[in-house]
Amino acid sequence: MDPINSSLDDMLGDFDDEASGFGDTAEPTPPPRPARPLAQMLRKIPVRLTLEVGSTSISLQDLMNIDRDSVIELDTLAGEPLLIKVNGTAIGRAEVVLAGENYGLKVVELCDLDLGSLAS
Repeated sequence: MDPINSSLDDMLGDFDDEASGFGDTAEPTPPPRPARPLAQMLRKIPVRLTLEVGSTSISLQDLMNIDRDSVIELDTLAGEPLLIKVNGTAIGRAEVVLAGENYGLKVVELCDLDLGSLAS
């Protein structure tokens, strides 16, 4: 056997012997914390609720011609319920109401979301 390889094998053998005892004197790891229910954690995540009045597509030329008193027609009919969105995803429809000095929304329709399962 080659003397270089044999001394390398001897050194690695010594390392393996030392490594096998590594950690024997370490303290035992503490038990893991009990997991909290997923629904309980999800209920605390903040989301952005918005009410979308409507939208339209216009050309850049029309956009450049918008002035202070310009009126832009949207795709929603007057009096029609508006879209409720959560983080950009539509979840229902609502009407605008006054809530004190602020605007509010009165829910008139909700999609088939199972948000109630997060309440427990």
